[in-house]
Amino acid sequence: MKTDKSMLKLRVQIATIGPVGRLPVAPGTWGSALAVIIWWLFLANLAILQFWLIIIMVLIIAVWASHGAEHLLGSDARSIIIDEVVGQWIALAFCSTHIMLVVSAFFIFRLFDIWKPFPIKQSQNIRGGLGVVIDDVLAGAYSALVLVIIQRVWIG
Repeated sequence: MKTDKSMLKLRVQIATIGPVGRLPVAPGTWGSALAVIIWWLFLANLAILQFWLIIIMVLIIAVWASHGAEHLLGSDARSIIIDEVVGQWIALAFCSTHIMLVVSAFFIFRLFDIWKPFPIKQSQNIRGGLGVVIDDVLAGAYSALVLVIIQRVWIG
């Protein structure tokens, strides 16, 4: 039984990104900001295939951690923010490192994550870890599409 409790605690730590998810104000926004910083410092210059492999690995971990964390924190608790990291990275996947595009990626992702247009809101009906993560994956995909269009129009 002790192993189960320690494993649940590990899943909570991963899902909340340690103390970041426990910040009292806007933990999801802080999670997205952390994702942008990590991307900027370590991931922005990776080959696209390498970056997508990292996104897929973190996505799998996010579903697993979120599913376990829900047992202690409740269904899709505010403090579970690893889903914001995955969604934000998807938003940044085709983004250049131009500072205005990176800032735009942050705000566009937050907009879609909060607004939840179809089918993002409906995806939250999925139970478990996948239900926690899928809305942010979709918000990230919507954001990526908008950013690709912005880059095509702006840069040409």
